[in-house]
Formats: sequence, structure tokens, C-alpha cells
Amino acid sequence: MTEAEKRWLAAICEHGCICCKALGRPWTPAEPHHILMGGRRMGEMFTLPLCPGHHRSGRYDDEFVSRHPYRHRWVKMFGVELDLLVKLQEEIGVA
Repeated sequence: MTEAEKRWLAAICEHGCICCKALGRPWTPAEPHHILMGGRRMGEMFTLPLCPGHHRSGRYDDEFVSRHPYRHRWVKMFGVELDLLVKLQEEIGVA
């Protein structure tokens, strides 16, 4: 992993969950979610910060829509991952 990738992953985790932020919730600890293209990870620079509830909890309820396994519902609620990545890059100051 390159130094730039390490800095990016640290920055997004410090940023907190983008879904919680979009919902107006306070800062929530996040883990990297790798964006896929054709079923394969695009790389460390193509990651979004998601809390476990929005990432991999498997929840679909009033509190959380989990990216895994509810991708279509998650996208409908929060947007296309690559668009979110561009917005995140602007917020962090990478764009």
C-alpha cells in the first residue's frame, strides 16, 4: 500500500460515515468500503467511509440501510458510489 493510499484511508475514517452525515447524525466511526467495478475492487483510493450499520450489518430498517446486501436500496437512498466519492474528495480536500 502506498503512502497516498494510507493517508486517504486515514482521512476517510477520520471523516466518519458519509451516510450518517447525510442523515444529519453526529460523527460516526467509519471503516473503508471498497467500490467495485465488475465485481472487483477498484483500489484503495476508491473507498468510502461507512459505519458498520451502513456498510455490512445486513440491516434494512428505519435506522439503517446496509450497503451489503442491499446495494440497490442503499444507492436509491444515498446515491451512486462514484458520485459520493467525488463529493467526499471535495470535502476532504483531495479533488
